[in-house]
Amino acid sequence: METLPLTGERTVPGIAHENYWFRRHEAVYAALAGRCAGRSVLEAGCGEGYGADLLARTAERVVGLDYDAQTAAHVARRYPAVSVARANLVALPVAGGSIDAVVSLQVIEHLWDQEGFLAECRRVLRPGGELLVSTPNRITFSPGRDTPLNPFHTRELSPRELADLVRDAGFADVEVLGLHHGPRLRELDARHGGSLVDAQVAVVLGDGTWPADLLADVAAITADDFVLTRDELDASLDLFVTARA
Repeated sequence: METLPLTGERTVPGIAHENYWFRRHEAVYAALAGRCAGRSVLEAGCGEGYGADLLARTAERVVGLDYDAQTAAHVARRYPAVSVARANLVALPVAGGSIDAVVSLQVIEHLWDQEGFLAECRRVLRPGGELLVSTPNRITFSPGRDTPLNPFHTRELSPRELADLVRDAGFADVEVLGLHHGPRLRELDARHGGSLVDAQVAVVLGDGTWPADLLADVAAITADDFVLTRDELDASLDLFVTARA
């Protein structure tokens, strides 16, 4: 199976020690797939392409955009159901009012001009079209900091900051959900010192040697082990906002 290199900027499927992050992203794709059925979908920042391909199974059409040339070429080769192009996300190469749904998962935190990006999303959406965006929750992803811990992130957002940003871009019906560990992942948190994420980070910051039990638990995680809910937004792992043009 062809894979993109892991750089820390994106997640990819099919790698055991990366499976937690892949499934954490996949859970949101699975949750929104039904909203894209039968619709023209633009994924802004499609990354490896697995999510765009999932959406293409039911959508009328999926256009995937990514700024990285190697990534766009990979998507074109591996996922023929996705129409892909290299593009700057603050200058979308799409006609105004031509898209039913814009999907952008774990991307906005990488962008310097988040306001410009959302303005472009609104421009390309048809009246009543839907914006579907996820991003790490600043409160839990970079706790106690305004500067992101992840060197690839320019600006992370809290639930209120994300909602205000989307409203200020002219969207209506803004709703924010939070992604949390489900029961099985909470058990794994307890098994690995209170935080499965911290246990994985410790390996990466250490000598890179994975304890066998930790790697086995990480490799067995599925998208169903995460839950999206309106409750406890400030304590959520990732945020998922929906809104209408």
